[in-house]
Amino acid sequence: MDNSKYEAKMQKTLDVLQDTLGGIRAGRANAGVLHKIKVDYYGAQTPLSQVAAIASPDPRTLTIQPWDSSLLKAIEKAIQTSDLGINPQNDGKLIRLNFPPLTEERRKDLIKQVAKEGENSKVALRNIRRDAMDKLKAAKKKSEVSEDEIADAEKDMQKMTDKYVKKVDEMTAKKSKELSEI
Repeated sequence: MDNSKYEAKMQKTLDVLQDTLGGIRAGRANAGVLHKIKVDYYGAQTPLSQVAAIASPDPRTLTIQPWDSSLLKAIEKAIQTSDLGINPQNDGKLIRLNFPPLTEERRKDLIKQVAKEGENSKVALRNIRRDAMDKLKAAKKKSEVSEDEIADAEKDMQKMTDKYVKKVDEMTAKKSKELSEI
């Protein structure tokens, strides 16, 4: 049985988790929190990073300088309507985002959110494993594979699943540690 298809799906699950965790803001400025924000650019919803330069002049501030200054209002509106919870300051040339330090309560909420995202990823990994096992059982019913091949494939699938679950745990632990630091 070819496991590369399932390994690719598991890696994709990790990539999605990485993006999601990158979007959860810690106490410091991180351009990753802006990845999900899209701006109305000539009628098309365009990612913010494609219409502006994003910089971090200090640990608590992000600056967004659009390449087309007519986009300032649209960028400001997109940030205000997002779930960032930060009020943009528009000075006519660029937009500043000041990230306040996280409160203890907010920090705990974010750590819970990280744990929830990690658990969702683990469920997705187990679903991929289940799909692989179902395919194996179907092949066994058709007498396409032997008992030994099934046992080996199940072991390999379990090892792969365990490896990716461990990676999810490492990623969520790292993000939780980052959030708990002041």
